[in-house]
Amino acid sequence: MSTIYYTKTDEAPALATQSFLPIVQAFVKNAGIEVVTKDISLAGRIIAQFPERLKENQRISDDLAVLGTLATKPDTNIIKLPNISASMPQLKEAIAELQSMGYALPNYPDQPANDLEKEIKARYDKVKGSAVNPVLREGNSDRRAPKAVKNYAKKNPHKMGAWSADSKTSVLTMSIGDFKSNERSISIEKPTQISIRLVDKQGQKHPLKPAFSLLAGEIIDASVMEISALSKFLTESIAQCKKEGVLFSLHMKATMMKVSDPIIFGVAVQTYFSEVFAQYGDLLKGAQPNDGLASILSYIDGLEDQQKEELLKAINQTIANGPDIAMVNSSQGITNLHVPSDVIIDASMPAMIRNGGKMWDKNNRERDTIAVIPDSSYASIYQATIDFCKAHGAFDPTTMGTVPNVGLMAQKAEEYASHNKEFQIEHAGTVEVIDENTSEVLLSHSVEKGDIWRMCQVKEAPILDWVQLAVARARATMVPAVFWLDKARAHDAQVIKKVEKYLATMDIKGLELPIMDPYSATIYTLERLKQGKDTISVSGNVLRDYLTDLFPILEVGTSAKMLSIVPLMQGGGLFETGAGGSAPKHVEQFVEQGHLRWDSLGEFMALVVSLEYEAEKNNNKKAAILAEALDKATEKFLDLDKSPGREPGELDNRGSHYYIAQYWSEALSVQDKDEELSTHFKPIAQQLIQSEKKILNELTATAHHKQDLGGYYKPDAKKLDAALRPSQLLNEIIASI
Repeated sequence: MSTIYYTKTDEAPALATQSFLPIVQAFVKNAGIEVVTKDISLAGRIIAQFPERLKENQRISDDLAVLGTLATKPDTNIIKLPNISASMPQLKEAIAELQSMGYALPNYPDQPANDLEKEIKARYDKVKGSAVNPVLREGNSDRRAPKAVKNYAKKNPHKMGAWSADSKTSVLTMSIGDFKSNERSISIEKPTQISIRLVDKQGQKHPLKPAFSLLAGEIIDASVMEISALSKFLTESIAQCKKEGVLFSLHMKATMMKVSDPIIFGVAVQTYFSEVFAQYGDLLKGAQPNDGLASILSYIDGLEDQQKEELLKAINQTIANGPDIAMVNSSQGITNLHVPSDVIIDASMPAMIRNGGKMWDKNNRERDTIAVIPDSSYASIYQATIDFCKAHGAFDPTTMGTVPNVGLMAQKAEEYASHNKEFQIEHAGTVEVIDENTSEVLLSHSVEKGDIWRMCQVKEAPILDWVQLAVARARATMVPAVFWLDKARAHDAQVIKKVEKYLATMDIKGLELPIMDPYSATIYTLERLKQGKDTISVSGNVLRDYLTDLFPILEVGTSAKMLSIVPLMQGGGLFETGAGGSAPKHVEQFVEQGHLRWDSLGEFMALVVSLEYEAEKNNNKKAAILAEALDKATEKFLDLDKSPGREPGELDNRGSHYYIAQYWSEALSVQDKDEELSTHFKPIAQQLIQSEKKILNELTATAHHKQDLGGYYKPDAKKLDAALRPSQLLNEIIASI
């Protein structure tokens, strides 16, 4: 049998898997395909790091490492659902939950005091942040809105907030002292080994990273975020928000940039509450600003009553005196500064733009906001979009074009892979990147204590593959494919040289392949989008992440409905199912109200292309028929509007799975390419149609009732199955397939 590897992840996608996966397994076994799950959840990754500390029945394999190896094989077929990229608070919460379940895991040592604690911290740090994607993404990304999804959005347009020319909403970003302005970059001419060290002002050398290998043609770049410049910028930004009477909102990606962004977030918290830290610094020595205001409040809660009262009064007074902070949840008093993982830039900025440039204040009122984005590397794409909306008004989903993306991400490309080469500097001095073969200093920066220094790299083979994929998509669609590269930025200048070199050797006659800086590319793309024209964005790794949220959220209301195909460089296929930014809220609603509004449309579409890959790779004709039938079922699903509703009592995720099973079996029963499949699925389709009322009653019986999952990061398997598969009749029909 052939194998499809289906990832077990976290939060709402994991709940949906519990309901949908049995349907998938039952259908595809008729094409000789086995669907095997691999656990890449946060809890699973933590458990896999400490086998020697656990009981035999608690140990699990390191499935992420297994999938990482499989991703380099020529016939691998992986369907990947969204997973938690853990911030520090999420990591600590997951550890605590597992400990409460009897897992003898060590606490996370914030300040390791010995070699054992350093080793424990290093193991946990493998799990933190964007730990999954760099391992699995052994190919570049082809991400787009399927035609059926785009057509549905045009027929059923989502709400767009009105924009006015006098909106005070804008972006503030650094102009000096940040990663972009301090970036230096070179291409490596021949294979070598390099190391990274800090030479302090006394001449003492502190190793930061031991020697590692580079291939010929690799681009490396290094930069530094100067903490003094950051603090000055944040102080000025807060003052400007107060002066203009708009909301202060900070937009970061602490879940992905797991070294730099939590530190920057912590500086923002300390800057906003600078008077509190100045007056009560000694009392707050044990607090963790990098984990957000919620962590500080939790720390204060453990102090003596008088100290607690004084500190809370000072914090509340600072909030009252400062600019109003944008809220994550107004009713619960959760601000933009509470938890680093609560406000993720690629989700928060498009949502704000879609809402007419407004966020919510403490009174749940919509107001203009200044979006503070400290590093200026990609901030211009949001300023360009805001400028365009002020000038032209909100977009119309019924007429706008679409913006697919070809993203450079293979083999840990660029900033997302910088975590193991990113450091907060402990001594003032100079950071040097040394060629071990020649002792030459390839890159260097003067640094002060507290600065954040990082080095990134991208191999030449992924860049060539990326350019080839962009040309192939431009040829297939005959629309412009724009390379979002800034010749004034050190790293991009190196990439542009390679792009121009590769394009000169390819057949690009009749294709439009301009190279534009991000601001210009944004304006060019938005102008075409407004006119109903399509434009392919060809971007690096971080911009890929930002653009594949920005444009889908404007076009179809969400990025969860995008089709993401990753042709793995060794011949396999990775099929991703959309974004998971709203997953925590969906879990909260399911636990409180028994209603799961997560939309599995991304899973349906990923399964279609996964089956098509299997059909082509192994000449599996039944897989091709299953794929075609599921594609038709998905179109019918959209046409009849069977996506989950938002409120209890409406159709939810489990009900949507019933309908996709019904429509899929129907499509298989009426197709005439394979009589065996048609005959097999006819009675299944009839049963599902005839039992519709009873099945839906069983599925909606949980509405308005609290659900006990037995855990957030590691739900109890039996409780999960009972909650997500409550229809005995549907379960029996699926089991009979």
